Order: sequence, then structure tokens, then C-alpha cells
Amino acid sequence: MTSWPVTWWPRTLSAQLVVITAAAVILSNAAVGLWFETTQENLTEASITERLLDRAASTASLLSSIPARERDAVARTMSSGPWKFELIYGKPLPQMMTDDEAKLAARVRSLLPAERARQPVAVKMYSGALPPSVGQTRNGLRRGPIIEVTLPIVRNSQLLTTFYRPLPAPWPTEVLIAGMVALLATSAAAAFIARRVARPLSQLAASASEAARGGPAARVPEEGPDDVRRAAHAFNAMTDQVKRTLESQRHLLSAVGHDLRTPITAMFISTEFVEDVEVRESLQKNLQELQELTDAVLSAARGAGWEQTRKIDLSALVESLCTDLDERGEPVSWQIHGAAPFSCRPNEIRRAVRNLIENAIAYGKKADVRLSDNPASYEIVVEDEGPGIPEEDRTRVFDPFVRLEASRSAETGGSGLGLTLVKAIAEGHGGHVDLENLPEKGLRVRLSLPREPVLA
Repeated sequence: MTSWPVTWWPRTLSAQLVVITAAAVILSNAAVGLWFETTQENLTEASITERLLDRAASTASLLSSIPARERDAVARTMSSGPWKFELIYGKPLPQMMTDDEAKLAARVRSLLPAERARQPVAVKMYSGALPPSVGQTRNGLRRGPIIEVTLPIVRNSQLLTTFYRPLPAPWPTEVLIAGMVALLATSAAAAFIARRVARPLSQLAASASEAARGGPAARVPEEGPDDVRRAAHAFNAMTDQVKRTLESQRHLLSAVGHDLRTPITAMFISTEFVEDVEVRESLQKNLQELQELTDAVLSAARGAGWEQTRKIDLSALVESLCTDLDERGEPVSWQIHGAAPFSCRPNEIRRAVRNLIENAIAYGKKADVRLSDNPASYEIVVEDEGPGIPEEDRTRVFDPFVRLEASRSAETGGSGLGLTLVKAIAEGHGGHVDLENLPEKGLRVRLSLPREPVLA
């Protein structure tokens, strides 16, 4: 899977589905809440404005109908909460109004009796600094925008109505709780669906990885949605067909090996009746090369998987192999390493390491062998003092029957199947082989084997 540029993004399908679903719920709830909040605010704005204008007009009508000496007391009595009423005496001064204020003034003028509607009416709205008539903010009163409406009562008397618009109320706790419940419910549903989809897909991926290494892929449970079940069924059918093909190939190779060895053995016996010693030795040498080539071809074709797995000490196996070659006079050195428990097919690992050491001796004059490890894998490293391998040929040398005589010793023999077999064994244990030229002279080969390999 392509990695995301951010490190916090989850990598598994289940986690991604839950995160995306939760994000979608949060965004949708926020959008719906914002829409309702905006709509409600507009409705509230219109309702409050209409109420303000109606109350200002009705209060002005009320004050005009009572004796002049009682009007101030009545205005103070009616002032409470966000409302403030006070009387202004004298000739009204003209006021500049915005278009919105002028529309409200026209609206409130329509609510007045005809004789007073002809007198000046003013509306002023303040959203920042307080108007001079308001003075200091009263303690404990939460204030938003302020609206002032000036209406005529009688000649040279006006009513100044001041309305302290309350601030929008925060979202109630019930809305937040409902949003959290919706988020948890949808996340749980997404996790359930993701589990039904992701679990068989994970098993399918694991089985496909085993098959890619050449191993026996485990059957994938055919469960979950229809699409996933069909994919699992198709994969199981494919792996069954591959198993049948491989089994048929193994039987064929066994039969070919038996049929080839029989005539070769018969020819070996026949050479004993050749009287000319020089001719007999030449024939026997050719037959021996043919026998070795047959064994190498069959081993490379079979690859891995013919031996039972068991737990060994990898360090002891490599050390014993190096000791055997050293006792035969081969230029092999080995760095002592502690115990390295490892589950593998030991004869295959021995054959792979032996091929690497013999290649190093044949083409690089000597073999320096060591074992290194980390929490995930073991590495068997073989270094020589040869000319190395050009970078463009480091992939090609693993192909069957490829020998780089131009870059290695021209006098060496071999079938060109050694590295092919090493690669097959490494991949059969879930590992790999890497080639690297040393800085000054020589080649370094790394046989990497995971501590818990998926065996083919």
C-alpha cells in the first residue's frame, strides 16, 4: 500500500474506515448545526426586531395617553432587563441613518398613529462602542448589539427606547451529547463493517505473501461481504490449482532424476571394460560431470520444500561446514558466534552456504564467513578477494547457467546453477540474497534469513 505523506494517518483498512466515518459524522453534524444555528439566528433576529419596534411604538402610545408628570415614573418602571425607556425633552435633532436603519424607522413609523407618524423617527444600531445615552454597562448584564429607537410622544417630547441585544446562547449540552452518541454509534458500526471486510482481506494478503515466496498458502476463510467471499473463493481455487501443478512437477522431476541416473550408472559400469586407460578416465570424467550437472539441475528445479523443518543452531551448522572445508585445506575463516536457534530445513541451508563458500574460494581465492543477527533476522555473510561482480550483472548471475567468466576466473568450471539454488533456498525460507562489491577488492554476499520464516 502507498504510504501517506503524514505519519499520523492509520495504515490498516479498519482504522482508516473508522477515522473516515468519524470525520464524516463530525463534519456533517457541524454543517447541520451551523445551518440550523444560522437559520435560527436569522429567525431570531427578525423576531427580536419586530418585537422591539412593536414594543417601542406601543410604549410611546401608552406614555402619550397619561399625564405628563407621571411619564418619567412610568418609563423607569417599564425599564427592566434588556429594555430601557427614557424621555427626551426639546425639539428633536435630525440623525443620519444607514439604509438598514432607515428601513426600520419606516417600519416603526407605520405602527404609529397618523398624527405622530409625520414627526421625526430615528433608529440607531450599535455593534461596537456604546452610544452616549447608554453610559456604563450594568454589572452582570451580558450585552451584544444595542438598538436605539427614538419616537415622538407629544410635541417636544420623545421616547428613547434602548434595547440591549443578548449574546447568542452557546450550544446546549444536549446537542453536544447527541453528537457524541452519534459519533460513537457510527464509529462502532464502521469498526464492525471494517472487521468483516479487513479480516478476510488480511488473511488473503498473508496467504498471498506465502504463495509469493513459493510456500504452501493457507486457505482463506470464505466469509464477509459477497465481493470479499468471491475473492477468497477465487484465491483458494487458484492455490489448489498451483498445489496440484507443483505436486505434478515434483513427481515428474523425481521420475526424470531416476531415469537419468540409471543410464549414467550403466555407462559408468561399461567404462570399466574399456582397456585404454586414458580413454576410460576421460569417459568417467565426462560421466561424472554429467552426473553432477543432473543433480544440480534437479536441485535447482525443485528449489525448496523437500525436507522437513526442524530447529537447529545456525551458528553451529555454519561453523561445522567451515571446519570441514578447512580440514580439506580450503582457505576458509570463520568468526565465532554465539548460539543462533533457527527453524529451517538444515540440509538446504547447508547446501546454500556451501555453494556460497565454494564460489568465494573458486572465484575470489578465499572465503571469510561470519554470522550476524538482529531482532528480525540472521545474516550469513561471505566475503572474498576476487574482482567482484559489475552492478549490471548482479541480478543476472542468479539466472540458471549464467557464468561471468569475463569478470571471474576463466579457468573455473561449474554448471552456473549454484547461485540459482542459493536464491531458491533463501526465498523458500522467506529470505533473500544480496551481492555487494567491497570498497577495495572482493565481493560480499549476504544470505538473510528471517528468525520466523514463512517456509515454502
